Amino acid sequence: MKKPKRTKNLKGIKSWPKSERPREILIEKGPEFVSDAGLLAILLRSGIEGKDAVTLSRELLDHFGGLSGILNANKKDLKKIKGLGTAKIAQLLAATEIAKRQLKEQIIGRTAINGPEDVIEYISLSMANLQEEVFRVIYLNRANIILAIEDVFKGTVDQSAVYPREIIKRALELNASGVIFVHNHPSGDLKPSRHDISLNQKLVKACLSVDLTPLDHLIISPAGYISLKEKGLFPP
Repeated sequence: MKKPKRTKNLKGIKSWPKSERPREILIEKGPEFVSDAGLLAILLRSGIEGKDAVTLSRELLDHFGGLSGILNANKKDLKKIKGLGTAKIAQLLAATEIAKRQLKEQIIGRTAINGPEDVIEYISLSMANLQEEVFRVIYLNRANIILAIEDVFKGTVDQSAVYPREIIKRALELNASGVIFVHNHPSGDLKPSRHDISLNQKLVKACLSVDLTPLDHLIISPAGYISLKEKGLFPP
C-alpha cells in the first residue's frame, strides 16, 4: 500500500491581500506601521514547511520573549529552534550585530557620559545574555566622551584574571582620563560577590595612583544591571 503523499502548506504571505503583507505595509506606510512579527518576517524572507514567515516570527518572539530576546540570542540558542536553518540563523545574527555596531557608533566619540543610563542600552544588548563572563572597560576623555570600549578578559572574572596595569597602559595609550568597568553575571544574579567588590577596590586603587578617574563599575545580567557607585559600594 502506497503511503499518502505529504502536502505542503502553499498558503503563504503572497496569498494575503496586499494591504496585510508586512513588506507592502513597510514600503507604502513606513516601518513604524509594521508589527514586530512583520518586521521579523521581512528579515527572515520566508517561512518553513507548514508555517509562513509571520507565523514563524510570532513563535520566535514568544519563545525568546520579544525582540530584545531575539537580539540577545546566540547561535546555539537559535539552532534549538526546529526548522530554523543556517541561512535564517545567519540573517538573525547579522541583524543583531548591525544593531550592536550601530549603538556602539552612536555613543563612541559623540555622547558625554553622565551616568549608567547613557551606556546601558548598548551594554545590555551586547552583554546581558552572554554565556560566559566578560570584563569590559569603557575609556573616556576629560569631557566624559567615550574614546573606546574594549573587552579585557573573558572567562571567570576574579582578582587574578583582570590586570590593572594592562588597563592603565591602555588608558595612557588612548590619553584617557576616566574609566568605567563593566562585567556580566551569566547566572542572572546581580548581587556583587566578595570577589567583585575586592576586584573593584583593587582597580580603583590602581587607577587613582596614576591620576586616572574610575567613574563606576556596572554589573549586568538578563535581569538588569546595578551600579556599584549607586549602591554605595564604590570607594569615594
